[in-house]
Amino acid sequence: MVAATARLRAAGIAEPARDARVLLAHAARVDAARVTLIAPEDLAPDIGERYEQLISLRAIRVPVSHLVGERQFYGRRFKITADVLDPRPETETLIEAALSQPFSRMLDLGVGSGCILVTLLAENPQSTGLGVDLSEAACLQASANVILHHVENRAEILRSDWFGAVSGSFDLIVSNPPYIAQDEMPELQAEVRQHEPEMALTDGGDGLGAYRSIAARAADHLRPGGRLLLEIGPTQADAVIALLDDAGLIEPGVIHDLDGRPRVIQARAA
Repeated sequence: MVAATARLRAAGIAEPARDARVLLAHAARVDAARVTLIAPEDLAPDIGERYEQLISLRAIRVPVSHLVGERQFYGRRFKITADVLDPRPETETLIEAALSQPFSRMLDLGVGSGCILVTLLAENPQSTGLGVDLSEAACLQASANVILHHVENRAEILRSDWFGAVSGSFDLIVSNPPYIAQDEMPELQAEVRQHEPEMALTDGGDGLGAYRSIAARAADHLRPGGRLLLEIGPTQADAVIALLDDAGLIEPGVIHDLDGRPRVIQARAA
């Protein structure tokens, strides 16, 4: 593992020791906490070969979540592929905001892996929800995670371009939409830029296109007093609040993440 760590460090990986440990655990099919009990000379040939392949792929910036096929989010493990956005710890700010008040019927716009929808339903056992995504592959991945976490009786996954195929009303609408501006894409880490779905990262324009689409129709699908929660990029708060104001939503405000950065915009239907 020492040699693997050095190799990842030379490749510019931010946390080489952690990644080497996680990948060894995956190759050996043991819990990561037991990796320190495995001596390199004890590796069976097949495990050593798998480990070498994993380290080689990580060195060219394939994300760890893609290599092991899962990612931890809000205390649960979600199955992840290159077809969906890798869940970020920052998105847990949106989860906390959503759970701070009761809801019975929710909508997740751009459901992706399903981590937001599944987490909110699992944490609020009396609720039901709909998750929509334009990507058919993302819908399949979300459906898999819905079943994995046993909320299939309370969740529906639907292919839709934002509100296009959505009917009915909700007392909570959430979204982590693509908010990276096209001219910011080259600045992203290689793991993100090269291995995550572009349509989940950027609108191909100024990064506000999804918010315009959501703001234009959110009030039509929110029950009176219903809440809208949108994850944003760190410089987008004022622009997104202005869009929600113009759309007639009330009480817009900013929620900051643990690092003090603007992370979520909240608003209500009148």
